[in-house]
Amino acid sequence: MSQSPDAALPARSRGRNAAQALVDQLAANGVTHVFAVPGESYLPVLDALYESGIALTVCRQEGGAAMMAEAHGKATGRPGICFVTRGPGATNASAGIHIAQQDSTPMILFVGQIERGLRDREAWQEVDYRAAFGPIAKWATEVETGARMPEYVSRAFHTATGGRPGPVVVALPKDMLKDAADGPLAPPFAAIEAAPGAEDLERLAALLAQAQNPLLVLGGSRWTEQAYADIRRFAEAFDLPVATSYRRLPLFDPLHPNYAGDLGLAANPKLVARAKAADLMIVLGGRLGEVASQTYSLLDIPAPRTRLVHIHPGAEELGRVYVPHLGITAAPARMAAALARLDAPASVPWAAETRAAHDDYLAWSQIPTPQPGPVNLGQVMVHLRETLPEDAILCNGAGNYAAWIHRFYRFRRLATHMAPTSGSMGYGVPAAVAMKRIFPDRTVIAINGDGDFLMNGQEFATAVQYGLNIVCIIADNASYGTIRMHQERDFPGRVLATDLVNPDFAAYARAFGGVGFTVERTEDFPAALEAALAAQRPAIIHVKFSVDAITPGLSLTAIREKALAGS
Repeated sequence: MSQSPDAALPARSRGRNAAQALVDQLAANGVTHVFAVPGESYLPVLDALYESGIALTVCRQEGGAAMMAEAHGKATGRPGICFVTRGPGATNASAGIHIAQQDSTPMILFVGQIERGLRDREAWQEVDYRAAFGPIAKWATEVETGARMPEYVSRAFHTATGGRPGPVVVALPKDMLKDAADGPLAPPFAAIEAAPGAEDLERLAALLAQAQNPLLVLGGSRWTEQAYADIRRFAEAFDLPVATSYRRLPLFDPLHPNYAGDLGLAANPKLVARAKAADLMIVLGGRLGEVASQTYSLLDIPAPRTRLVHIHPGAEELGRVYVPHLGITAAPARMAAALARLDAPASVPWAAETRAAHDDYLAWSQIPTPQPGPVNLGQVMVHLRETLPEDAILCNGAGNYAAWIHRFYRFRRLATHMAPTSGSMGYGVPAAVAMKRIFPDRTVIAINGDGDFLMNGQEFATAVQYGLNIVCIIADNASYGTIRMHQERDFPGRVLATDLVNPDFAAYARAFGGVGFTVERTEDFPAALEAALAAQRPAIIHVKFSVDAITPGLSLTAIREKALAGS
């Protein structure tokens, strides 16, 4: 006998209020973790979570909580869940919403709201959340009637995961949470993903048959282990060179002979030239945004001369910037499965070019470049790639220090790099907390700049509170280095607003209850890493390096001298 759709759902409860219905609906959708900063505006929800079995991570600032939820969504492909209070709590969380939007990450932010009867008086901490979050979220709404809570939560899950994934914001009026809501729950969500049609695949096969110099570029979100394997089979069958877009490095094994490198910031010039010379570019999953397109220089806008196949889960993205020769609305996992089944040719004319592309990647990434000062971040990254297990997760925010990660570290597994494609600072520590919370047995490293760390470094206290033994590496050059680099290029020698006076970060770690180490020479880093990993407490490794070492390939002095010579 078949089971009814409601059989797996929690039993109806007479007298259930909207807050309990919300938590029951989260449980019905398989939610196991939520991230929050508590607020009196949604106390009934906190009470409903008390015996729910859902793990609650209490954070120190709403921006950190939202980034944790976004990282959860990025790693799992299921919506990360965050609760914050109204007004300043919600606006603090907006940084995480912006990341989720630009990174195409499924996420749901629940925001406490003022009572319904006080609207439009500018009551205490009143915000119109539809207006505030509408431009940076897939959907921003407010639950007006508690009885409709299951409907709204179900729609939030489907919206966050359907088409191009993204964030949803749901406002919860304080008095609404006490409304009766003892009707049935909605069935668990199932992401609805588009798949390619037979005609799409036939046209793609024909374009491949005509190509002499193709390039496959992987990006986007909600990839699965099966999709990772399927796209590898497709690349091998057609011997395609494969590039990854900005901060999507884990989508293809960098040591595979078909890997050509990443089209990120400070990309390998040989890869950029190869992309510009391609006669067929297949973009799967990503938008080919500003960074991956090298500031929109790889293809002509709006009509590329290079034959472009653009495959994206959101139909609205196709033709938005580039008019593709073939546009296919399909989710990465569905498209990868179809590509893996295409009949492979006996031989292809670009095989030698594929080998050359991989050789260029290895030459670019194998050996650290010389650096001014006693610490070489390239050697630090090489030590990490040679020491950490393949399933280790690296988390980072924004700053020039990340250039060494992209160039010299190698992500051998799917979902092992948590970093915002939006370039948001302050992401590394919250993301690391979230990853250790949901993957407690894996090694989790947060790599941060000094200015970057202090934007959400207080979440180190969250790691201590929950016994999450993350290791935070802080690359400290006493500067907002990225801005300093642009400042020296555009206004050489006129340094203002980019110098920083920093704390002793090792002492900071100890003050919070963790352990701290200071590294001032490259050769001291291995011992510090070993001690941090063995400490069984959250750890900070304070790495002091020269501000002159501003990129793997250029010093600040060289940038300034070039700017002065041209002025």
